Amino acid sequence: MRSAAWHARIVCGHEVGAGFLVTGRRVLTCAHVVEGSGTAPVTVSFPHARELGELSASVVAHGGWAGDVTDPGDVAVLELERDVPLAPAGFAPPDAAYTEPYPKLIAYGFPEGYDEGTLAEYQAVSGQLIAGEWLELVAWHGHGQPLVAGFSGAAATLPDGRVAGMVTAALDAPAVRKGRMLPLDVMARYWPELGELVPTPGHRDDARRRLYTLLRRATGTGRGCDPNRLYVDAVGAFGPPLPTGGFPSLWAAAAYVQWEVPDPEAVNRFAGRLGELLDATPAPPAPPAPPTPAPQAPPVSSAWAPVVVEIEHSGAGPDQVTVEVSAYRDGQRRPVGAGRLPRTGVRAYVQSRIDEAVAQLAPDADELVTFVLPREWLNEAVAHWECGAEDSTPLGCAYPLVVTDRARHHSGRLRHQLRKKWQKLDSAGQGVEVHRVGCGTVERPPSLRKRLWDGDAGLAGYASPPTAARGHFEVGLTVPVPVLLWSRTGCPRPAHTDPSCPGDAEPPCPGSAFLDQLAVAVAEVPPAELPRHILSLRLAADAADEPDLHWARDLQLLWDDPRCFPETTASLHSPVA
Repeated sequence: MRSAAWHARIVCGHEVGAGFLVTGRRVLTCAHVVEGSGTAPVTVSFPHARELGELSASVVAHGGWAGDVTDPGDVAVLELERDVPLAPAGFAPPDAAYTEPYPKLIAYGFPEGYDEGTLAEYQAVSGQLIAGEWLELVAWHGHGQPLVAGFSGAAATLPDGRVAGMVTAALDAPAVRKGRMLPLDVMARYWPELGELVPTPGHRDDARRRLYTLLRRATGTGRGCDPNRLYVDAVGAFGPPLPTGGFPSLWAAAAYVQWEVPDPEAVNRFAGRLGELLDATPAPPAPPAPPTPAPQAPPVSSAWAPVVVEIEHSGAGPDQVTVEVSAYRDGQRRPVGAGRLPRTGVRAYVQSRIDEAVAQLAPDADELVTFVLPREWLNEAVAHWECGAEDSTPLGCAYPLVVTDRARHHSGRLRHQLRKKWQKLDSAGQGVEVHRVGCGTVERPPSLRKRLWDGDAGLAGYASPPTAARGHFEVGLTVPVPVLLWSRTGCPRPAHTDPSCPGDAEPPCPGSAFLDQLAVAVAEVPPAELPRHILSLRLAADAADEPDLHWARDLQLLWDDPRCFPETTASLHSPVA
């Protein structure tokens, strides 16, 4: 049997609970044990290593537990003030607790009067999860120590000392003694780093360790890697679909592949693709060369290689437009085709030219399909256009796809200001706040302009489409906000007042719900990676059981980085004399 020195006693205010050491400095426990950590200190002691005394600790990760005994996510990770010289807990495979015959599970807790700790013996009732979260426990014998206050956060261990889960709740009734525990795979939903420590059936230990080594490397370098795209690459066309809403982080995506995807090779594919992306990081710059004349155009600092579809009114009639398709390679624009067409012919023309334009890009380039549109076209469903007559894949599910306003795209003032804004966003290397523009907002456009300027906004989210909030959209287009996001359908009640305003008694509208979902979906995504992230959201919406009800179904992304277009963009001209 392994040493039991890793069992921990945790005190936070008036709460006393248990926990277990998982690394030299990290301890796992229940979130409800340290609920008062905002106002009370957290101390950790180890009964089998009393010479260490009481160590202070802080909560560094939280499962999102909301406060009720039946709320999910009752997990907290504590970081000690220093490393301790103790061997951490060892883990069993996640199904060890509920493989028949169900084994005895031993919990080491600290009920009142037992500061040194005491043991309780239980077993799982079955492998069926309660509400998708807990395994139900029943006492091994009808006598002995019940699970009571002080056992919360205790490791549920097999007789050989390996951890199989964590005790979270108890019910000591006269007729039966019951409790609940979180199994290891459920705990990993809330703290994905646990996945590195737990052996997973079907996955080799070396493959699992390699995956988590790469995840730490990705975190350390700050290189943006889209977790949703990596997941899709790992599971393949016939694997489990992307979960609704996608993944908030690389760690969450990796944990899902490890625990939820039956194909064990998916972990290797995920790690392999992540390694390729990390190895593709540009090498450090060479030593300075002798001064040379300045280039005619500023260097491209964005990694995207655009394919541009630019549409302009031709002047030959209200229904006639000029369309030009081109590609950027080595900082130069390469025209592919241009024509004057009726509006009804634009889609087919674009479909016939996109593949040709993509073929002009460098073999390792990250393509970005950019529609440069007249203002009244900004809500056009270009992401839903099919790739071609024989390929029904929506363009927005085949490529990272963005739109931008044509007047903004050619504005010297905005191009200059946007370059400066992007330099600031890139140096931060993190997600940005969504500046909300609510449905039917009473905020005057000049006030919105001041708010976006004063807040140094990087992203504005609209609850209504451009046709329903023209003045507010014009403000967003004429200030240097690099990213605008909205739902093309928006709120169906154009006169509706934003329910977030005080005193409004109306129920929440779809526009406000969209902004709520959007804020969560992009919270940790650097703006430079948004085109790839939005592609993942579109794939998730398209794969949903009811695509039309998915919040991201009609998501429109206006994303504007002038560094992708290093030359001054010439105005379109009519190809017809």
